[in-house]
Amino acid sequence: MSAPLAADASPGELLEIAKRQAVTAGALLLEIFRDGDEHEVTSKSTPTDLVSEADRLAERVIRERLAELRPQDGFLGEESGAGEAGSSGLRWVVDPLDGTVNFLFGIPQWCVSIAVQDERGSLAGAIYDPVRGDLYSAVRGGAPTVEVWVEPSPVYGGPPPMRETRTLSASRCEELSTAMLATGFAYDARVRAAQAQVIARAIPRVRDIRRFGSAALDLAWTAAGRYDAYFERTVKPWDIAAGTLLCEAAGLRVVELPVHHDLPWGILVAPPALCEPLLELVGGPA
Repeated sequence: MSAPLAADASPGELLEIAKRQAVTAGALLLEIFRDGDEHEVTSKSTPTDLVSEADRLAERVIRERLAELRPQDGFLGEESGAGEAGSSGLRWVVDPLDGTVNFLFGIPQWCVSIAVQDERGSLAGAIYDPVRGDLYSAVRGGAPTVEVWVEPSPVYGGPPPMRETRTLSASRCEELSTAMLATGFAYDARVRAAQAQVIARAIPRVRDIRRFGSAALDLAWTAAGRYDAYFERTVKPWDIAAGTLLCEAAGLRVVELPVHHDLPWGILVAPPALCEPLLELVGGPA
């Protein structure tokens, strides 16, 4: 068992904790995912808002380890609700399995998201995509990176695969008509109906729109330039704590989507030149 980290640990040291716990939980989840034997499933806010024993197990593993390493810190997890207040001024915000529905249906689009926050917001964060082995991370004021597996040599007996760290490069798109957007939908049917109207209005004016089902991974991919922009309503702190840090570190703007009738609060992430036109396009019902 490792000794607790000093209360005045650096952002880099905190990031290493986030990365290690994300990879540990991700490995556990990947084994369950590949076996396809997750049967303990219940619903939360609506019948389509699912939670599995895998969610709970992953959060428990992360929470217990953080309690050993950072006993004075607070904790907020998706499955534990309100979480715990700490005395250090730091709080860990954890989504142990973002994309639960995908996970349960065998769709390889889900991740683990862990961030540590102070009074200013996210200080360090990591998002781990276990299926692809990609580990996204950033600290406030630093360059966002992704650690990826480099393909092994095709020659029999060649060198083993290696990890390579790459700096994320976000989109600099300036034209709405060429923008590739990512989004997500709420579990509440009434909200989804209102969101459908927004999509119908937006899709003729942009390159295209993707909806894969993991907000945290959508944010990581936006920071990596796979999407030009991302917007979604009804996101929770654990969905976006690490992802918005990645996007801001990559030079993107993160702005709030205002509340309208049947359209709850949300966020928009985009290159600076696209923020205003996109906010006008997707920020309201009409």
